[in-house]
Amino acid sequence: MTDLWIVKYRPSRLEDIVGNEESVSTLQRLAVSRNIPHLLFYGPVNSGKATAAFALAYELYGEGFERNFTYFNASDFFDQGKSYLVRDKRFTRILGTDDPRKIQKSVISIFKEIINEYASMAPIDADYKIIFIDSSQALDSNAQHALRRIMEKYTATCRFILATTQPSRLIAPLRSRGLNLFFRHVSDEKLGSFIKKIAEIEGIVITEEGIQALLYYSRGNIATSLNTLQVAVLLAHGEPIGIEVIYDAVMREEIGDIRLLFEAAMAGNIAQARKVIDHMLIDNGFAGYEVLERLHKIVVICGEPEERIARWTIKIADANFKMLYAANDRIQLEALVTDFCN
Repeated sequence: MTDLWIVKYRPSRLEDIVGNEESVSTLQRLAVSRNIPHLLFYGPVNSGKATAAFALAYELYGEGFERNFTYFNASDFFDQGKSYLVRDKRFTRILGTDDPRKIQKSVISIFKEIINEYASMAPIDADYKIIFIDSSQALDSNAQHALRRIMEKYTATCRFILATTQPSRLIAPLRSRGLNLFFRHVSDEKLGSFIKKIAEIEGIVITEEGIQALLYYSRGNIATSLNTLQVAVLLAHGEPIGIEVIYDAVMREEIGDIRLLFEAAMAGNIAQARKVIDHMLIDNGFAGYEVLERLHKIVVICGEPEERIARWTIKIADANFKMLYAANDRIQLEALVTDFCN
């Protein structure tokens, strides 16, 4: 129970991935042919895009795939900025300092330099290397155009995999550069079988009602189901896991940070609200819309007058709409909590 199950049970091979049969089958054929084009993975959060990228690299390069596979998260660059860059030891030589205040270059200039350098490196014991850029919707237009030029320049020895939850945010030349593969959350049938398999491996007992409750809450999201089930095991204290335990685990997951965010917004404590937003986006890896969904659930049950709840709901809906076209989820969330105070 010391390991996170989302890490422990992450597939390392394409054949072990649950669901997304069409996309996985395409990747398997590409791996066999050894002829990989640039790829664009798109679909909702936690639908298996990153897992598929890592599994493809394993199929191509074996256990030492890290030698020819580089992972970047675009949101780390453009949401966290220079404070993230100095923490990543891969960039120390390029930055020349570990103090973000001493970095004179813009984040986009650093991004271009880093991607260009990694793309220009020759592959090791392979015909080409792979650079995987997750959350690519965080790239602004200038970064995307620069990335397109780098992809064209090094296409002979480097393949790019881009993953995004919002393909419409990518410029058309990027979308057309590679093979587009869609990833979705898995069906209840497949997720239910997966949950039973994990329960058997871990030696836990979960009732049929507990499984159905977990499926209802997870809605096909394997990561959510694993996290919730692991919390439920701790709450059950060795007893069979039923619907009540699943409900308690869900409430613990839902209320924690969101309750802190809501209370900070209500109190007009913007500094505290920003800290909670950073924790949820950076440390917990939530997408902006996931924060809005959870905040809406708290607002609905907060016990405030109906008129006030209605006003807050409208503000959340407005933020959700703006987030579809925004380049930075954090800015929209900070604007929302500031508006809550008014």
